[in-house]
Amino acid sequence: MKQGSTQLNTLNEALESQLNDIYDAEKQLVQKLPQVAQAVSSASVRKAIENHLAETRQQINRLDQVFDLLDSSPQTKTCTAMRGILQEADEVLSSTGNQKVKDAVIIGALQRVEHYEIAAYGTVCAFADELDLDDVANLLEETLEEEKDADKELTRLAEGGIFRESINAEARPERRV
Repeated sequence: MKQGSTQLNTLNEALESQLNDIYDAEKQLVQKLPQVAQAVSSASVRKAIENHLAETRQQINRLDQVFDLLDSSPQTKTCTAMRGILQEADEVLSSTGNQKVKDAVIIGALQRVEHYEIAAYGTVCAFADELDLDDVANLLEETLEEEKDADKELTRLAEGGIFRESINAEARPERRV
């Protein structure tokens, strides 16, 4: 076995490994969201980001409760998937051009974050259910629902707001007849 690799012989070990990954992902997100909020021009998008930042802090607290229920504590593990997603977001944050277009691309980057989290929390919920860890599963399912709601809110903002605030006209190339 490689040095630093994870032992995955039981579903319990898999659950804890995945929880450590999610824990780091949430910590990375708490560090990045304030920067993302500052980069958007849309007040409604900024408010959604700030609300999700507060929610993410609560999700970390909930993960701490999960670790307590498992009689464990978070281990140092870097979530490379979240690191990659946030590196892509950094490219958007440092881009120049039309701010409304940039806001739209930021929404897309945030939705990639949410989709990753939905997949990750869906996995640990299934593991906890399989292990009959009802209290753990309930806490994780609460977070899973929040992640789904955040994704829906981003979709609502994109489809019902920011894309209609002249971004379509500005972003669409002129058609030649």
